[in-house]
Amino acid sequence: MSEASQPKVRSWRVDREILLRAQLSDFHRGAGDPTSRWEADGSFTRAAHTPEGPATIHLVCRAAESLVECTAWGAGAAWLLESVPSLLGADDDPAGFEPQHPVVAAAWHRFSHWRVPRSGLVMDALAPAVIEQRVTGQEASAGYRRLVRRFGEPAPGPVGSALWLPPRPADWARIPSWEWLRASVDPARSGALVRAAKVAGRLDQCAGLTLPQAHSRLRAIPGIGVWTAAEVAQRALGDADAVSFGDFHVAKDIGWALVGRPVDDAGLAELLEPYAGHRFRVQHLLALAGHRRARRGPRMAPRTHLPVRTR
Repeated sequence: MSEASQPKVRSWRVDREILLRAQLSDFHRGAGDPTSRWEADGSFTRAAHTPEGPATIHLVCRAAESLVECTAWGAGAAWLLESVPSLLGADDDPAGFEPQHPVVAAAWHRFSHWRVPRSGLVMDALAPAVIEQRVTGQEASAGYRRLVRRFGEPAPGPVGSALWLPPRPADWARIPSWEWLRASVDPARSGALVRAAKVAGRLDQCAGLTLPQAHSRLRAIPGIGVWTAAEVAQRALGDADAVSFGDFHVAKDIGWALVGRPVDDAGLAELLEPYAGHRFRVQHLLALAGHRRARRGPRMAPRTHLPVRTR
């Protein structure tokens, strides 16, 4: 058995409650995500490319003991194990966060254990975020799933074909145009992801930059805007202030929760202004507490970007 195939383990004792689903829900990219899965016992498994190579990590929370038990496989196993505290929010400091609305206060009281995660893996967060631009969650999940299965590889460890690594940056950059279309990813999104993949090394350096520098570098890529940069910063960079401006639901949901009616991005910015420095914290706490306006009407049918054949 090679060294990379042998499991590495770590136990991390925390000084606060850890609920894995609340802490890591944003890392599971929709139903059928081939790169991560929730187990029946509430544990979580995910696969990713790290700076030291591919790896899979399995996290089990022993809440009664304030203990998280971690097992990892692959060349990047040690890197993933080392990153567990950051992933579970150890770098996040909620000092200065003062709920000024009873709905926010109630959400904070209920989920005061939650901290902003920081995976340190920029491309890992960026690729699915680009695929999610301007489409329904169902469409994005299906497209991401198809591309990972087609161009990724089986994850290390005893997960068999149940878990897959996403494509490496070079593999994202080589996906043919027709494969993007078959995954219902239009040229605007595929072009943005290919451009990002070609400078993946510089983007991964964002994990070591200040947050303003990281956002600037991300948004220098054509096709990477405020929304996508925020989605990456929320997961990879531990940015407690990265609001998902431009999202179809976020402004409407937060407006509904705080003032009883949907608002646009300008209204959202006004509502969250008192929470500067913690605006994403408010966004996520309200989502965890289930503050979503009622969805009405039929679901949008998945679109196809394949060329129409004419007779």
